[in-house]
Amino acid sequence: MSRSQEYRRADRVGELIRQELAEILLKEVKDPRVGTVTITRVKVTDDLRQAKVYFGVLDRTTQVEEVAQGLEKATGHIHRLLGKRLRMRIIPRLSFSFDRNLDYSFHISRILRDIEADEG
Repeated sequence: MSRSQEYRRADRVGELIRQELAEILLKEVKDPRVGTVTITRVKVTDDLRQAKVYFGVLDRTTQVEEVAQGLEKATGHIHRLLGKRLRMRIIPRLSFSFDRNLDYSFHISRILRDIEADEG
């Protein structure tokens, strides 16, 4: 199999995991610390054994550290649920990381709104 096909497969698996994680976090995980999380992207290694899950926090008052602790605590449960939903021989090991790009996007949006308000 060529390397480009491997990358495409890892990308497809990452997108599938992102979709399933979003649903699992919304419906299955009961930890209140995880309530305001959005999954922004999932990077899966070429061998499909590990997945780095990037998350953002929609509620600006939520502490990122608390959310990360909630996700870390729920990782085993989430992994089992993914195993039931995905038809894969091996489910990638999950690690969660805060996506700072989401914060940057909110910051840029705020600046643009302020500029628009000053001009208007």
